[in-house]
Amino acid sequence: MATSKAKPRQQTNAWVENIKTIFYAGLIAIGVRTVAFEPFNIPSGSMIPTLLVGDYLFVSKYSYGYSRYSLPLSPPLFSGRIFGALPKRGDVVVFRYPRDTSIDYIKRIVGLPGDRIQVREGQLYINGELCPRQPEGEYAADDNGIKMIGKLFQETLPDGVKHDILKLQEDGDANNTPEYVVPADHLFAMGDNRDNSQDSRFMKAVGFVPVENLVGRAEILFFSIDARYPWYEFWEWPFEIRWSRLFKPVH
Repeated sequence: MATSKAKPRQQTNAWVENIKTIFYAGLIAIGVRTVAFEPFNIPSGSMIPTLLVGDYLFVSKYSYGYSRYSLPLSPPLFSGRIFGALPKRGDVVVFRYPRDTSIDYIKRIVGLPGDRIQVREGQLYINGELCPRQPEGEYAADDNGIKMIGKLFQETLPDGVKHDILKLQEDGDANNTPEYVVPADHLFAMGDNRDNSQDSRFMKAVGFVPVENLVGRAEILFFSIDARYPWYEFWEWPFEIRWSRLFKPVH
């Protein structure tokens, strides 16, 4: 009799322990996601050639401190940033789209509070100084099936940060802008795919990015896939992985 009663009790204890383990694991995962790193994937080509459609990366949440957007579901528990720090020019950051904070954007910061930003004939000027660029040849890009061939340049920002950009043309409104003065507590963000990026140049769309909207800094790619084949052709999956991009730092 005693033995038969012990088995259900042991099974109940095992279930309780399993539930506790899952609960603690969930808390740890939420904690890591909130204060340390969060994974993101790249759905569009606005950051080509730095980031490609199908890239997966980790974003460090601690780089610029914490705001409500650091927390799951972004509860309005407080305003501003705790342990806040400004990005550096050239940082690739994830931020909440100012006109709909449920949407994440990823761009490169080119302007800090007080900076004067302008694009003239396709070239970037910061505080009246041209950001020089070095031609690196042609570049073939694919943005969700849209093929494009542009010119690759290495651009140098005032702080000496060098990064690649893709140019498709040198005219149009995005390549000839007014001079923007970045307000206090705001940033100016641009995509590296300069002629295929909705960013701070478009004031009625993105505009200046509030510092509070920062989620974190892009750090490293942990996976990358070029989905060229139908999902059911599983034997092709290994050939879709961009092995050379795995564990590549974002800069």
